[in-house]
Amino acid sequence: MKKVQPVDVAVGILMKPNGDVLLGQRPAGKPYEGYWEFPGGKVEPDESIFDALRREFLEELGIHILSATPWCGVEHVYPHAHVRLHFYISREWEGEPQSLEGQAFAWQGEVGVTPLLPATIPLLEWLGLLQSDVSRMPA
Repeated sequence: MKKVQPVDVAVGILMKPNGDVLLGQRPAGKPYEGYWEFPGGKVEPDESIFDALRREFLEELGIHILSATPWCGVEHVYPHAHVRLHFYISREWEGEPQSLEGQAFAWQGEVGVTPLLPATIPLLEWLGLLQSDVSRMPA
């Protein structure tokens, strides 16, 4: 049996000076549609994580990431995919987020949107934006 290699995904946490972060809602037709997550996407072959992050934010939200700091990495196995998530925090970007792929998005301080994508929950807890609460866990 062949071991499936994880898919590398660049994930960005846009953070305003007051600590609010941007979450996006997964669009219809994608696994976990309607779940909230940090924006990002797959890293293409021969692309750096930071370059993937910049490309994804331009394609999805129409903003230019000026700088971002690597924060942490998390591997998560979903029923449909094994992903290696590379989280970056960005406090510097140009432009205002727009819904270029039809997705909803929302700036969140203490997170109030649900359901949350499973791999997103611990990150929000680490950032102090989500209290551990079993009721937030997806079914």
